[in-house]
Amino acid sequence: LHRVDRRQRQMCIRDSLPTFGHLELAEITPDSVRNWHALTGTATPTLRAHAYGLMRTILGTAERDELITRNPCYVRGAGNSVRVHKVKPLTLKELEVVVAAMPPQRQVMTLLAAWCAMRFGELAELRRGDLNLRTGIIHVRRAVVRVDGQAIIGTPKFDAGTRDIAIPPHLVPLIKQHLKDHVGPGKDALLFPGADGGHLNPSTLYGRKPTKKSPGYGFYAARAAADRPDLRWHDLRHTGAVLAASTGATLAELMGRLGHSTPGAALRYQHAAQGRDIEIAKRLSALVGE
Repeated sequence: LHRVDRRQRQMCIRDSLPTFGHLELAEITPDSVRNWHALTGTATPTLRAHAYGLMRTILGTAERDELITRNPCYVRGAGNSVRVHKVKPLTLKELEVVVAAMPPQRQVMTLLAAWCAMRFGELAELRRGDLNLRTGIIHVRRAVVRVDGQAIIGTPKFDAGTRDIAIPPHLVPLIKQHLKDHVGPGKDALLFPGADGGHLNPSTLYGRKPTKKSPGYGFYAARAAADRPDLRWHDLRHTGAVLAASTGATLAELMGRLGHSTPGAALRYQHAAQGRDIEIAKRLSALVGE
């Protein structure tokens, strides 16, 4: 269950209750599970896969506890989701434009999302005490999620999300300036607070979309400045992962930096960085002249 964050768990349970909430465990049949899966969340495949996976886990526990004789969840491939949004990483030039167009107090947050491949919830909960600029390390120990409008602080999305991230040296002076200009005193001060001093709301980060009458503001305006209307905030993390992979980082190194517990996700970023193969080929030819 640790693979599904709090908000997703709540939505998964809510989506299954109208169908199964009134039934005894033994009354849930393979047919009813297949029918529920066929009609639920067809427009949100990732959430659908999480809902099915959560239900399969719950009923698997019931089977092991001998509350039911057999887990009725065995829809082939139902626990896997197909990525609907094809992510296109930012180029360094596009990233530069996006950062410059962000509000000043959000620019370093944008840089850390990309260069350190951090999740929004990790960044929104980041505090002074989590930084060690002498060693150039960010200690990721917590994350924040919003459930029914309430900010809930917990551990990162995955167990492996608790990690130490090395900061690219070119960011350290910018972080120091950000601390001076935009962060309160004390080790518990949030690095990227909302206007009220509390946790930043995603809607505040995104701002308002540009229109014919208004240039918009926030992340919406920044992505428009880079001519990347397809860009989502989480795609900055994807960009950072591809940048890290392009340096020749091993699979284990990528998993550690990104906070992944399984190699599957990290492999996607290595594949996305396969443009390095041209450089590798050039280096191979250079060996001939040595």
